[in-house]
Amino acid sequence: MRNPIRRNRNIGTSKQGHGKNNRLTIPSPCLVSRSFFERLDDYKKVEKVINGHEFTFIIERTRSSTRHACSIEDIENMIKLVPTKDYGLLKLIVLRQPKRKEEIISPVWGRLIYSYEFENDYSPAIILEAIDCNKKIHWKKSLIPDDQAELERLKADGHQFIVDKRGYTAKFKMNTVRNTQLYRTLLHEFGHYVHYFEVVERPAKEEEEFEEWEKRHDFYSKIPVDVKERYAHRYADLLLAKLKEQNLVPFERTD
Repeated sequence: MRNPIRRNRNIGTSKQGHGKNNRLTIPSPCLVSRSFFERLDDYKKVEKVINGHEFTFIIERTRSSTRHACSIEDIENMIKLVPTKDYGLLKLIVLRQPKRKEEIISPVWGRLIYSYEFENDYSPAIILEAIDCNKKIHWKKSLIPDDQAELERLKADGHQFIVDKRGYTAKFKMNTVRNTQLYRTLLHEFGHYVHYFEVVERPAKEEEEFEEWEKRHDFYSKIPVDVKERYAHRYADLLLAKLKEQNLVPFERTD
């Protein structure tokens, strides 16, 4: 027989929804159509022509504890070394200040946005995130092969990890963050864009029906994430190795 006095074991637990309203989530108001990475607070624009291709650099103001590890000139000099055929329709380079919740929930070095809304226009964009100098990189000790490979890449970038019982920890240093974002993240995101451009945009024919573009876009969207990641890693690794062989990288920071 049910005892009405007996306490329900689920009261106060996640099974009854306790804490769901307190979970850290990146806010996305229903009245705002733009994604969180498109909502910039205080920014300036710099127009650059690189190898005959027009780029717009968007630099968002950082908090007092954060910095953009790469200067505009750093990125410009690196893009000069990327084959011009890989620029495609890419136009925007965004140096963004992530919100504090984003730094906790989904910290990233950068990202590629295939259609980025900026000042009532849409263009492909590469985003590089500002870094909080007071924070650290944390990796758990049990890693899947892909994460282990990324950890090794970070070590190659110069990040010095301390190993303890819980995992791997490294302090952020601007020179090593610059190595990661300038020589790997930027090229990695170019790799993602080249993959997309080759599958979706380059096969386009003059005056083709929109449905044809949609078919290619849908096909690309169904490519597994791990396949896309391998493509981008391979692109970045091959190009970086070539540039190192030619003694074009690394180079000193310029402002």
